[in-house]
Amino acid sequence: MSQASAPSDQPMPAHAPRVIPAATLVIFRNAPQAGQPPELLFVQRSREMRFAGGATVFPGGRVDPADRELGARLLPAMPIEMAAARIAAIRETLEETGLAIAVDRPVSVDEARTAREVLLEDGRLSTVLDRFGWTLDPQSLAFFAHWCPLWEGAFDTRFFITDLGTGAVDVTVDATENTRLFWASAAEALAMADRGEISVIFPTRRNLERLALYASHEEALAALRRFPQRRVHPWAEQRPDGEWLVIPDDLGYPVLGEPKASARRG
Repeated sequence: MSQASAPSDQPMPAHAPRVIPAATLVIFRNAPQAGQPPELLFVQRSREMRFAGGATVFPGGRVDPADRELGARLLPAMPIEMAAARIAAIRETLEETGLAIAVDRPVSVDEARTAREVLLEDGRLSTVLDRFGWTLDPQSLAFFAHWCPLWEGAFDTRFFITDLGTGAVDVTVDATENTRLFWASAAEALAMADRGEISVIFPTRRNLERLALYASHEEALAALRRFPQRRVHPWAEQRPDGEWLVIPDDLGYPVLGEPKASARRG
């Protein structure tokens, strides 16, 4: 099936369904034991949430107008869709987990906690930057993937990755939208989903299968240079054993689909 659409640094074409720009951040950290695969930070969403209620996802959410304003100011040479998505990924991560990502200096746990409180009150990351004198490096986030189902009101989501290395990490769940935070390798998260301990939506499972291929953040970055990043528009395909939800075969994903009956879509 054709995947023709606007480039990933552009909005969806005018003739396409009206979608909601969003961003999500895959956060790596070194495993506690040497030689083990890196761990990723997961958020379990509240069951009351309209989108992916009860699902385990990466931190993220929709792009706000204030993200566009800050993105245009900090990254004037970058297309606004990509700049705003980077800002949204950083902002949503601070809101949902308390982690200050892409700041140009170390941020203490107490400072991050206070910054999160300011952000939750005001809603704008620019206010936090002014209050604490932070300088952001949004380009430190690597663009990993881009997913957008072709239906009205879908989330047009850009995925980024970043690495915390071995630094001390203190995270606290934002109980307004989420019920749990936890670290696990991509393979561990897939095993948890297979055992029914967590629920993952179709894009999350496909990205976990891809992330499980990498033994480090560096391997993930190297893979980005081998595969194109463009919008993934999953489509339904009739097969002898029923209808499947599938994706293209040239974007680095080891599993290209699953039966539609078992695929959780949101």
